[in-house]
Amino acid sequence: MKFANIFKSTVMAIRNSLKRFPITILISTSLVVLLITLIEKGSTFTDTTRDILERASLILALGIPLSVCVNLIFERRGEKNRTQIIFGHLIGAVFLIAYYFLFLSEINWISMTRYVGISIFFYLAFAFIPWIGKKDGYETYMIDVVSSFILTMIYSLVLFIGIVIILFTINQLFNVDIPDNFVLYTFIIIGGIFAPSNFLARIPLVKEDTYKKDYPKALKILLLYIVIPLITVYSIILYAYFLKIIITRDWPQGLVSHLVLWYSIVSVAVIYFITPILKDNKWAEKFKKFFPKFIIPILIMMFISMGIRISAYGLTENRYYGIVMGLWVTGIMLYFSFKKKQKNIIIPVSLAILTLVSVFGPLSSFSVSKFSQNKRLESILKRNQMLEGNKIIAKSNIPKEDKEEISMILSYFDNKHSLQDVKILDEGFKLTDKDMETVFGFPFTEKNIFDRKYLHYYTEYDLASIIDVKDYDYIINSNVLLNGERNIEDLTIFFQENGVFKILKEDLLLYEKDLGDYALTILGDYVNRSDEFRNILDPEDAILIDENDKVGVKFIISSISGQYDHINNQYNIDYIECFILIKIK
Repeated sequence: MKFANIFKSTVMAIRNSLKRFPITILISTSLVVLLITLIEKGSTFTDTTRDILERASLILALGIPLSVCVNLIFERRGEKNRTQIIFGHLIGAVFLIAYYFLFLSEINWISMTRYVGISIFFYLAFAFIPWIGKKDGYETYMIDVVSSFILTMIYSLVLFIGIVIILFTINQLFNVDIPDNFVLYTFIIIGGIFAPSNFLARIPLVKEDTYKKDYPKALKILLLYIVIPLITVYSIILYAYFLKIIITRDWPQGLVSHLVLWYSIVSVAVIYFITPILKDNKWAEKFKKFFPKFIIPILIMMFISMGIRISAYGLTENRYYGIVMGLWVTGIMLYFSFKKKQKNIIIPVSLAILTLVSVFGPLSSFSVSKFSQNKRLESILKRNQMLEGNKIIAKSNIPKEDKEEISMILSYFDNKHSLQDVKILDEGFKLTDKDMETVFGFPFTEKNIFDRKYLHYYTEYDLASIIDVKDYDYIINSNVLLNGERNIEDLTIFFQENGVFKILKEDLLLYEKDLGDYALTILGDYVNRSDEFRNILDPEDAILIDENDKVGVKFIISSISGQYDHINNQYNIDYIECFILIKIK
């Protein structure tokens, strides 16, 4: 009986969504039909027809959130005039057609990035349109919307798994040849018709200026007693790490920036969702009061990290988005810190506006990145006296690093934009060795992974077959000692993966050697070799003989691994593998 009630309520909910959002359901159903047609008949279409239909499917997918936004605008206004509602949807249709011809004339990296950006804008608009001009309860309303989305996903998943099991059972028991695509079609139909209908039916209809509903107990426990303590501990760890950075002056790059950024975004979401319980819970109130101020120094360090990266390599789209999201999070945290009367609707509204700005117009990621990389190219050329006005002077005797950077900048334009966007290049230039040598004086020079960001050197011969152990008492493979110790008679031997080696007798240090220092002295000679031999160690360099008045040691290095730091122009040795021969005097 309970199952029957659930089924009945689901059917009624879908029926209500058809009444409330008929245009949206029509668009999503059309999208399902078009996708199935492309899968079934796509191979019979010409390339042009298939391209048109693929772009049309993208436009239909964009029409789903747009049509919901149009509906919500009229609902918020209390408009019931069908003529005006239809006219509003016609304006939306005109927008989609214009977008198809202006921004989706072809499918490439830029058009798809813009498409994702405009889609995010409409989904964010869906989140705040019903609440424009209203008062209390926005966060509770959004909790209901998110809960409805999660519940819809669970229902859709269960329905999909159930149908797949039914198809599998029919196939196995009755030996019915069910086409493989039926499973895919089931997924598309559930995702494109059932899920949107079910979800839209669960969106609360807000007729008053406030929205009151009990705060979910499970969410309250999750945020207050699990998520907030984890964020607090994570913040303390970041403070400790940044204190280490200040002391060592080894500024963070790459991964650290991403970790701080995502943790900050999660923190904004947590503050957003705990707002309804601030008056009833002191822990939540203190967290919102103090955390936004507490995180500011961490965000400043994040910007320093990003600045180091941008200073070295210029802005690209990915770095642009990182900077923009960092600025947005910082702005929200400052808003929480100093604004007395706060409205959380500013979070989706500001993010939606920022999303549009980042993919359209003169401040978009594309425009800013092209400007930055053009300036960076001009700077490298001027540094090497290769630029007079806007004319490039060909030179072959410039540093290899600059050749690589010039090549990578041109490759960036060729892959992401167009070589015509490089201001100082003449029309018709192509990224070939011939054009590179004619214009710049050297062929396209690609960075080598081994001697740039990561490095690995090795000896080519089989060490085990040629080791001379005469005059030595012991031979040990460094892997046996890796980051540990080994006792031989009354000696204790240590070896760390970065090459630090020690021999102790009881508490007396008999011998100590840092093979990392030795590796650094020999690697400089390998950088300018040809690619074929650059990463092979000479046998002479692979052997180091050393001794003092207590012991004699012979190191036979089989490999050296590490990283090359472009910012500080230095090698960092991470791992050394070798055979160690020991003689006790």
